[in-house]
Amino acid sequence: MKVCYTGGAVKDCGSYYSVATNAVELRIWFLTDDILRIRAGFDGDWDEASYSLTMTAWESRTDELMKDCRKRVQSAAAALTDGDKQAVIQGARLKVVIEKAPFRIMVYDKDGSLLHADIPDLAYREDSNHRRIHASQIEADDCFYGFGEKSGEINKAEKYMNMAPGDAMGYNAKETDSLYKHIPFYIRLNRGTKQAVGYFYHNTAECDFNMGREKRNYWHRYSSYRTDAGDIDLFLIAGPSIREIIERYTDLTGKSVMLPKAALGYLGSSMYYPELPENSDDAVLDFIDTTREEGIPADGFQLSSGYCAVETAEGIKRCTFTWNHKRFKDPADWFAQMEKRGIVVSPNIKPGMLLVHPLLNEMKEKGMFLPASDDNAGFDGLAVGTWWGGPGLFVDYTKESTRLHWKQYIKDALLKYGCRSIWNDNCEYDSLVDKDAKVYFEGKGSTIGTMKPIMSNLMCQLSNEAIEEYDPDCRPFSVCRSGHAGIQRYAQVWAGDNLTHWDTLKYNIATILGMALCGVSNHGCDIGGFFGPAPEGELFVRWVQNGIFQPRFSIHSTNTDNTVTEPWMYSDKKQYIKDAIDFRYKLSPTLYSLMERAHENGLPIWQPTFSVFQNDPATYDEGVDFMFGDSLLVANVVEKGQTVRPVYLPVTENENERFYDFYTREEYAPGQTIEVPVDIASIPLFVRSGAILPMSGNKLHNLMTEKTTALDILMAPDVDSEFTLYEDDGHTNDYRKGAYLKTKIAVKAGVKTVVTFTNEGSYETAVESMYLDMIHREKSPFYVQVDGKELPHFLHRRKFEEAESGWYYSQRLKSVQIKYPNPKKDHEVLVSFEQFDLIGM
Repeated sequence: MKVCYTGGAVKDCGSYYSVATNAVELRIWFLTDDILRIRAGFDGDWDEASYSLTMTAWESRTDELMKDCRKRVQSAAAALTDGDKQAVIQGARLKVVIEKAPFRIMVYDKDGSLLHADIPDLAYREDSNHRRIHASQIEADDCFYGFGEKSGEINKAEKYMNMAPGDAMGYNAKETDSLYKHIPFYIRLNRGTKQAVGYFYHNTAECDFNMGREKRNYWHRYSSYRTDAGDIDLFLIAGPSIREIIERYTDLTGKSVMLPKAALGYLGSSMYYPELPENSDDAVLDFIDTTREEGIPADGFQLSSGYCAVETAEGIKRCTFTWNHKRFKDPADWFAQMEKRGIVVSPNIKPGMLLVHPLLNEMKEKGMFLPASDDNAGFDGLAVGTWWGGPGLFVDYTKESTRLHWKQYIKDALLKYGCRSIWNDNCEYDSLVDKDAKVYFEGKGSTIGTMKPIMSNLMCQLSNEAIEEYDPDCRPFSVCRSGHAGIQRYAQVWAGDNLTHWDTLKYNIATILGMALCGVSNHGCDIGGFFGPAPEGELFVRWVQNGIFQPRFSIHSTNTDNTVTEPWMYSDKKQYIKDAIDFRYKLSPTLYSLMERAHENGLPIWQPTFSVFQNDPATYDEGVDFMFGDSLLVANVVEKGQTVRPVYLPVTENENERFYDFYTREEYAPGQTIEVPVDIASIPLFVRSGAILPMSGNKLHNLMTEKTTALDILMAPDVDSEFTLYEDDGHTNDYRKGAYLKTKIAVKAGVKTVVTFTNEGSYETAVESMYLDMIHREKSPFYVQVDGKELPHFLHRRKFEEAESGWYYSQRLKSVQIKYPNPKKDHEVLVSFEQFDLIGM
């Protein structure tokens, strides 16, 4: 074993600081004023080849591969004072104290608060199995969130978790561990101080986290991280707010990809259609036509791998980059017909090739597969794993020549037919038992056991590159089941093959929220459950009502009772399904704007209530209720037979803030639990003070071909607030050239409430009419002006509705309703709530 018991000299090496110990050298970088890197060099070579980092202060063998997303920075300034007992490195906002006997590192923020402390003896170790371990001081009132894609409750305090992604079909959403993602990042939040700090362990090897489940009398309470290989390479990210940590973590690993607008629509899917013996193409077209007949909006179809199940020497087998022409007679014509219907198709491709695959020898000659380890003969010296339909070989994306070949296969087998979206599936490399199988790793060499997670990231990067190389104007749309830190840069992801069960509906919410805290905003879970018998009617309705808020909304299944989960599967329930999906499309202006926000600064679309209300410890264990954006509290019904839904309304920092029922506008004070009566149609929602919620006033059936022409904005203008509404064409890359429109909507609350609209960008909006729905329970306005011109006041609802412009005060909703033609320029709306003395006049 190697154990860092004592420290020695600390030296300033220019861009980093070298720390000598009795066991290994440590190096410390002040990457920025708020991000500290601590690396214990157990491997000794200090290799910097990373597929995760988008911000570095050093050279890397992957710089060229990641040139489009990586930026180089200068290490932040800091000053070293070394002594016999301790060394201090003082930065602008962080201070590192290195105690030498016993050895440990402590980090303080600018206010002197302790952000991190190692545990002496336990902090930096290599055990007898060559696993590397780091132990950190924690407290009994610490909460832990993130860890990528995890099951169970959202707070992982006193939990032990494994991070070894696999194909967890039919997983238990409450208990199964691991799932499909490998993101060794978490946020620690203390109930007492209400301050947070982020931990990112920069490593791709399988690992585990012990968040205080283990306790020993000889040391302070601690958590530990243990990895099978690689250095202890910790990026410590200061807060103190969770939102600041997420922004900084995504500075480090990348912001969310800007997807086409269609990616936010209803994405139909089922393994049923592509598995039909023939005419699968017609069946899928009929499914899309049926959604239109039923009045259900739809934008995409996730095409399962049955389309490439072709005849081989051992029968019908799934073989990526082939087509079954009995099932899909003319792929080019079929893609054209789907596009005509406004549907983006995402065909499923996989990194494993069966030994009977018709392209196997061709790919072998191109050197695309992983070699077996020295102790295993494999197949012609190549690593063999269990695969769908038999043994198969696996593609190595860490090799430049393989990446070029893979993109060409995508172009030849899919893009030339009209495909513009790729579904990268089964990319966990889970079935390769020989973990010592060799990986090229940009020429250095490594093993699949230590590098599995980055294969899915590279697959998605290549999918996007292939699409843009083939069609430069097209905005890529990749979908992926697996992923490592940084997967948000490339793809929309989902939590794999979940089990059809009430627990899955409930606990998958925390799974999505945990991913959002790890910078992965474009995430969701299969609606209705993927594996198991058909969901009962009530469960399906509740799942859709919850799923409409997920950034990825897809109903997908392979039901074990020979059924197919579809929106109309229960005739007596389909209206509730339709109403919910319609509401998602109504919310699409806000949803698209939040996706662009995630692309720009990394902040989540879905987020836990404690991320918005960090000052309220009562929210710290909440993993069912969540915030859609910053202003809409969603409290879905997730319990069978529930007739009353308790909802906790968080304490706000501003004592003047309130919550309003979305439907009735009833007002509630924060910091209380209310009882909300619910029935099968209920989607409990609460609007926070300051809310600005843009919605489509015209009904949308398809985001790919239709636009919002009437903009409805729900507002609660009792405190100052702002929201940026984002628009572009929704499908090209012209937004990168400035062809977008960002409309900053800012509210100045008061007796004279002022709403300003300020535009940036060259995109011409399709919005022709504006409708402001302004909650104001106290009184009706005295007057309303747009750019100084007074709007007519209507006392009769019908006359207001018939008018092109004007305002009306709804006594039922206690809301000011204002309508006017969109000026399509910067403008101001003034609503006066001055007291008008009618008698005195």
